[in-house]
Amino acid sequence: MVTPSEKKSNAPVCRLRPCALLQACLIWTFFCLALWVLNGGIHIKQFQPPRPKPVPRNNSSSIISAFDMGISDEEWERLQKAIDWPIPDQEITYLNQSTSPVHSTFSIVGFKESYKVGEKISVIITARDHNKNLKRYGGDFFKAKLFNTELKASVYGEVVDHHNGTYSVELLLPWEGQAQVFVRLEHSSEVVQILKKYRDSSFPRTHFNGYFEGPGPNKTRISEVVECNIKWGADGNWRKGDCCCEHKDIKTGTVWQCERPKKLSCDKLVRHSGGRLENPLNPFEQQLFTQKLTNVAINGDKKIINILPSTAPIGTMEKCRSGMTTPVPAGFYLKDVWKSFVCNTRQFSPAQMANCLKNKIVYLKGDSTTRQWFEFLEMKVPGIKRMDLHTHPGGGPLMAVELKNNIIVHWRVHGVPLRFGKIMPIIDLHYISNDIDEIAGGAHAVVVFTYCAHLVFHPITFYIYEVAKIRQSVVALLSRAPETTVIIKSGNTAGLKNIYQSDWHMLQLNTVMREMFRDIDGVIFIDVWQMTSCHYLRENIHPGPVVIGNEVDVLLSYICPA
Repeated sequence: MVTPSEKKSNAPVCRLRPCALLQACLIWTFFCLALWVLNGGIHIKQFQPPRPKPVPRNNSSSIISAFDMGISDEEWERLQKAIDWPIPDQEITYLNQSTSPVHSTFSIVGFKESYKVGEKISVIITARDHNKNLKRYGGDFFKAKLFNTELKASVYGEVVDHHNGTYSVELLLPWEGQAQVFVRLEHSSEVVQILKKYRDSSFPRTHFNGYFEGPGPNKTRISEVVECNIKWGADGNWRKGDCCCEHKDIKTGTVWQCERPKKLSCDKLVRHSGGRLENPLNPFEQQLFTQKLTNVAINGDKKIINILPSTAPIGTMEKCRSGMTTPVPAGFYLKDVWKSFVCNTRQFSPAQMANCLKNKIVYLKGDSTTRQWFEFLEMKVPGIKRMDLHTHPGGGPLMAVELKNNIIVHWRVHGVPLRFGKIMPIIDLHYISNDIDEIAGGAHAVVVFTYCAHLVFHPITFYIYEVAKIRQSVVALLSRAPETTVIIKSGNTAGLKNIYQSDWHMLQLNTVMREMFRDIDGVIFIDVWQMTSCHYLRENIHPGPVVIGNEVDVLLSYICPA
């Protein structure tokens, strides 16, 4: 019989003397104890690099990840930094604690009797609340410009937030003559906080109508109208339970939900239109959005700035091409003509327009702002005629041709979500990425798209998802046909300044679009935000012919660079 002390073992034997063995055991014990104390008495875990902060969705445990949006964690982190906006360090409970457009002021630093063309002036904006107290934090949405109504001149100024209630603006003096500074408070920081809260939530600020039609008894037709909306994220249903028909685009993966019709099946959805708006604001939040506090000019230096001529040239003679950065300012108006600082843009006569577009197929995609470009070309290009496609002139699709120079111009609105008032066939609403996938491309092809105005109602994570799909299609197009001209038109200023459509939303979406395409070779970005934001006429999401004409001149300058 073998006693326990005599039991053989396969384990290796450490041949140490008893004293040395005891010392080794004590050292190891103290080492482990030290590590345990230094780490707060908890188990040591392997280090994990920090991940981008997820987006909360309406107090739900569901979050949207970078993977859900079709981008990398690194890109999501970069986008969050790009759109980061200061918010109040506390939640206010009284209206008089918010930023007051009456008591906020601006002043010109070191004002001089005269300046020269090409110099800059510095402006300081001081935000105060309704009790005249200096605001301690930033986040207010101010807009600034230099203008001269008589000269029909204006230039945009970027407002820099110092996060302490003060802001600064550098304004270029690009024309000879006189000028004045204009600053307005579009939204207080408290309102921006509200805009961001509801944008990042799953609260549906807008609804849409789905029109179902199908055969009924005795050769009749049945029609039903229900509410529809996007499905986004795990808690993306704005109706719960087995409520809805889901229409999933096979290529983009975008899911469009409609309430289930009572009599018809889900496959009978045939038309679409914008529906009701839903206001999420509580009574106190509504006070912050009142008209007297929104988009109001603030008091400040009304001094006339005298600008003398300079021998130094202003502007650029660089040929317009892809890959160019957009400075601030991107250009300026003088006598209603936009002079770009990005590249050498020029004015095109009708005959020059026709010559520029000779043997071209122009695909304009997006919304009513690119339709304005279509209508302008239709009005100006000699001999061009609109084809009767038996579609609504406001909803399209539209097509115009000019046979002598072999010019074809298309316009098509993007897919849902889309807030058009008119009822449109759902089959005519194509996702931009799907349309781009159907274009062969080539030196004759010009693809222009905008994707902004109708997305301000929805979470920015959904916007990123959609832009990622468009980017994928653009990259594929330029891979198979690198001679194709691809142009992105930024969003215009919104005109409206409310919980539904705000320039703050538009600015954020423009930033995302620019960031997501910044490393894509062969893509041109036209910044019409500055062109619509600084013009001396009242802001309008559908600007007048003067602004549209200048935008089209910029477009043609890229298609036919000087």
